[in-house]
Amino acid sequence: MPEPKLPAMSTTTASSTAGRRLLNKVPQVTVFFWVIKIMATTIGETAADYLNVDLGFGLTNTTYLTGALLAVLLLVQFRLRRYVPVAYWSVVVVISVFGTLITDNMTDAYGVPLTTSTPIFAALLAVVFGVWYAVERTLSIHSIVTGRREAFYWLAILFTFALGTAAGDLVSEKADLGYAVSIVIFGAAIAVVAAAHYGAGVHAVLTFWLAYILTRPLGASIGDELSSHSKRYGGLGLGANATSFLFLACIIALVSYLTVSDRDRLPPVETTY
Repeated sequence: MPEPKLPAMSTTTASSTAGRRLLNKVPQVTVFFWVIKIMATTIGETAADYLNVDLGFGLTNTTYLTGALLAVLLLVQFRLRRYVPVAYWSVVVVISVFGTLITDNMTDAYGVPLTTSTPIFAALLAVVFGVWYAVERTLSIHSIVTGRREAFYWLAILFTFALGTAAGDLVSEKADLGYAVSIVIFGAAIAVVAAAHYGAGVHAVLTFWLAYILTRPLGASIGDELSSHSKRYGGLGLGANATSFLFLACIIALVSYLTVSDRDRLPPVETTY
């Protein structure tokens, strides 16, 4: 759900003790945002399988590899003073893979059932949101103008991906509903959230984060449906590699367009110390 654009802010609307001021570090929420985000979540599911299984890296090595790459990309992202589409969406894609691997490690390496990991991640995400709001008094992504707010933002996104992975697997595999049915369920849930925002006027920040969480299991179910071929859960059998590269190519094309057009860039937020 798109959040409303924020007007220029004074120093009273953001903490003055959170470090240097930044231009807004995130994109405007447009249709491009949601399309790229869903494709990134799909890659999160299929790329994790491709590295772990198809290339034979194994779950542990894949986690170390993507974790190291994520750390480098986050370092670059935090050093930037404004939203840069390539840097931002690179972090989203890799954090999607890493969030998937967190859930996979809990399930496959440590035997934590999805019925346990799903509420655990939900609780952790609630804690992140609670602390974020207690400290900053806003959860709007259009107020990411300090380093501290950006840290809360990426931590919340990490847990949305881990939670979405667990919830998606819980519905499609643990509940034996299959990938196609899961796509319908999570797609319908997003439609309900959209109706709540546009039809009933439910707060934009709340509906944004609900939709953001739900797009993760939707994207994961789409990835599984395209890449897998299971008699039990369904799937078209395109393979994790083909699905990953197809969606990655689409993301690169859209991010290139946004880089040139500036269609999703927010205006500067006027802040002073």
